[in-house]
Amino acid sequence: MPITAFTRGGTEYTPEFLVAINAETCIGCGRCYKVCGREVMTLKGVTDEDEIVDLDDEDYEDDIERNVMALVNPDACIGCGACFRVCPTNCQTHAVAD
Repeated sequence: MPITAFTRGGTEYTPEFLVAINAETCIGCGRCYKVCGREVMTLKGVTDEDEIVDLDDEDYEDDIERNVMALVNPDACIGCGACFRVCPTNCQTHAVAD
C-alpha cells in the first residue's frame, strides 16, 4: 500500500521518491540540487571512460569530461517532486514507495 502524506493545509498526496538519475541524459545543471534541501543528490564527474567519480578526486581531475548529478542519499528523499519539476532533461526516475 502506498504511503499517504498531507500538505500543511491537509491536502492528501502520494509521495514519489527519487530512485535513479540517468547519467546519459543528465546535463549536470544542478537545478535539482538547488531545490532539494535534503542532500539526496550531489554533483559528480564523468570521465572519458564513462566512469562516475568525485569531482575532488585528484586521480581523475584531468579525465573529467562533464558533470552529472548522482543519487547519494536516497533515504533522505521525502517525495516532494521538486527536483523532477525543475529538471530540463527529464533524467530522473521517481516511484511510489511500496
